[in-house]
Amino acid sequence: MNLTPKQIKLFLALVETQSVTAAARACHVTQPTASMQLRAIAEVVGLPLYEISGRQFRLTDAGEALAATLLQVEHAWEGFQQSIAGLRGLERGRLRVAVVSTAKYFVPQFLADFCRAHPQIDVSLEVLNRDGVVSRLRRHQDDLYVMSHPPEDLALATHALMPNKLLLVAPQGHRLSGKGRLKWSELRNEKWIVREAGSGTRWAMEQAFARAGFTPPAPMVLGSNEAIRGAVAGGMGVAVLSEHALPGGPAQHGLVALQAPGFPIPAQWFAVHPTQQALAPIALAFLQHILKLASASRMA
Repeated sequence: MNLTPKQIKLFLALVETQSVTAAARACHVTQPTASMQLRAIAEVVGLPLYEISGRQFRLTDAGEALAATLLQVEHAWEGFQQSIAGLRGLERGRLRVAVVSTAKYFVPQFLADFCRAHPQIDVSLEVLNRDGVVSRLRRHQDDLYVMSHPPEDLALATHALMPNKLLLVAPQGHRLSGKGRLKWSELRNEKWIVREAGSGTRWAMEQAFARAGFTPPAPMVLGSNEAIRGAVAGGMGVAVLSEHALPGGPAQHGLVALQAPGFPIPAQWFAVHPTQQALAPIALAFLQHILKLASASRMA
């Protein structure tokens, strides 16, 4: 089974963009040329590689397998290049990191510190909800991933970074804010504001509710921590937010943390990568860097 370097680049662009048009643009070819080359790749494999229904793009099982294989080969080759550069006294290469959206409050600073020490490294940072990061993890699209709830069905190396407590927050002056330890029954009539399906914070919240046998009223769904923070401060309801989404503490954002049962929900940030994917030298150096910074943060 032989694929040309240009075909490999095109197919990986398709995996990245999930669009034939965007993949063609990324590879500087016309869309008809891209479509022809993708059909040629499918003929080599002997099975369809992707399906398009309306505006929905989906890799087939064969496409997912090919993507995972090519990405592992690409990571291995980049690791080899970085090792050779190191032997020659050079430090060049690319670092790919994908993080869940709440981790954007601290990972960019970790990256900035690392880039100052390694200015010749190219960095790619993807910020997505949990489902988006897990999708990239399954396809081996990045070197490292930062999340609180790694999938349990993958063989992963997990490295604990720091706590990620989840708080139940309400607007300052809320009727329950001075009542001390609350009962679940006191929260049944509250209006709830939640993250979108696929968010790690929402996943953890729903797990806590299920353990308590608590079913909140139909919630308002907002797509970012900032939007939820503002909506709660404006008196539109209560919400569950990571302490990292509240820099300076709840009071800095016009909020108060309620003393509800089971809160704060304990969680942990992890840096993860597939166990079968050996870390390239740059990725290993970055992992060691963030573990050191996270340890210093815990000791502070």
